[in-house]
Amino acid sequence: MAVLELFSSPIQSRYNASYCTKATVFAILAFLFTVIPPFLIAYRSEGFWIKEAFYREQPDVKFKHQILLVLHTDSQIGYVTWSTYLNFNLLEQANLRIPLIKSREEDSNRDGKNDKFLFSIEVPVLDTEKVLGAQVIFIFDYRLYRFSDVRMESMAYVSHTSAMPGAELNVDGDLSLRLKQPLAHKGYDTRYNDPIIDSTSVFAEDYSFSKIFSSYQQRNISTRFECDYPVWLTGRGTGQPFIIKGTIYYPEETIVYVPGFWQVIKFGWIQYLSVLFLFIFLMERVKTFVFENQIVNTIVHHPVPQTYKNHFT
Repeated sequence: MAVLELFSSPIQSRYNASYCTKATVFAILAFLFTVIPPFLIAYRSEGFWIKEAFYREQPDVKFKHQILLVLHTDSQIGYVTWSTYLNFNLLEQANLRIPLIKSREEDSNRDGKNDKFLFSIEVPVLDTEKVLGAQVIFIFDYRLYRFSDVRMESMAYVSHTSAMPGAELNVDGDLSLRLKQPLAHKGYDTRYNDPIIDSTSVFAEDYSFSKIFSSYQQRNISTRFECDYPVWLTGRGTGQPFIIKGTIYYPEETIVYVPGFWQVIKFGWIQYLSVLFLFIFLMERVKTFVFENQIVNTIVHHPVPQTYKNHFT
């Protein structure tokens, strides 16, 4: 008749010793050697503490209907200009040209956030004036929500020059986010929610491109208009304005941020455990060899087998 093994359980022996013995010192050292080296290995192998992480987010961008425009010409004055800032227009009355501006923003995927900004600017110029370059600043309200709640005023700078007199400038590009430092993982960030151009100033130098860019470049968070393929068209007809038109897209951004405490611990703990399991396995083998062979003296308690009897009534 065949016999089946229905259940098995290990028999454990206990090894005891007093506090001030070699066996106790060995057990303490074995414990420390099990838990400390895995931490050192995980830390020294890089990536234990996550200092930066990434996520993607579609920014919430809105055009603020603020523009600063300069056209460079071959005339004696050298340029014509216009802006949405009253004080600047008063300072530049001699060079002022009022353009016809058409613009709109579109939400192509209907997610509640604008995806692009389309514009057309027609600047009246004299037939004797040859346009050799154009500079335009568009001002936007830029917001991020997912981790840090960032709100700032940002800009897109459109610029192009040519040795050939132009009739039209076409630009299509992205309003890209630029970070010099990672964002925080939570909280409000309104450090740069101040006007890029001081519309209350009555000094012409406050509206100069060099001063605007110098201040803007010092920001840790900013935007930049990236257009790889500007198109400069020549052959402006008699009585025709100079035209600047294009599309500024608001792309989904890859954003760098500093992870929070629990995210850092979550990833660090996994790396620590992956090394710890190996040390636990090896150290258990070492302790088994040391104690079973009594390399350090201990008091051994072997389990006493118990006999079970069936009682019938």
